[in-house]
Amino acid sequence: MPSLVPRSAPAWLTDPVVNTLAGMGVSPNLLTAAGFAVNGVAAVLCASGEFSIAGVVMIGGSGLDMFDGALARATGRATDFGSVFDAVMDRLSEAAVLFGLLVWFSDRGDRTEELLIFVAVVGSLLVSYVRARAEIIGLRLREGLFTRAERVLLLGGGLIVGLLTTALWILAVLACATAAQRLALVWWKTRGGNEKLGMGNGDGKR
Repeated sequence: MPSLVPRSAPAWLTDPVVNTLAGMGVSPNLLTAAGFAVNGVAAVLCASGEFSIAGVVMIGGSGLDMFDGALARATGRATDFGSVFDAVMDRLSEAAVLFGLLVWFSDRGDRTEELLIFVAVVGSLLVSYVRARAEIIGLRLREGLFTRAERVLLLGGGLIVGLLTTALWILAVLACATAAQRLALVWWKTRGGNEKLGMGNGDGKR
């Protein structure tokens, strides 16, 4: 099943921004770092209870992720490190905002929200981890019902409209469901092909 949100923004939206950034000499990795920094601000706002502003800032910072890859390709600066750096910063950005929420709820003893945040973090990391492990064995895995774009829009929207607990419930359930979906897809795509794909029991403990 494809993701609910398109994987990339249309060229008519990204090209003007990318061309401007390239003309200013902005590097793709700098843009990636800026996105993480903006999400860090959103995390501080969450910890302070400024949820509506935090939601806007989070969506804005995460929106920079639409442009770093396009900028790298447009300027011929796409690198293996840049790809890994982008993926790591995406995970940290998401975790930072959820950590800010954890600070807020833990100060108030809201145990339900604390547990939901933990499950959401684990589920979100597993969504990316299953894909990463699939790629190690040579399996391209783009499918996923609730990937980062959907998670950002859900959490940011929940912050803005004041339905945060509801958003955390949906996030926790669907992130874990997506991880399970991807694991099932790996099983389906590798049936009878373990030797060809390089799979083996020796690598299973990592």
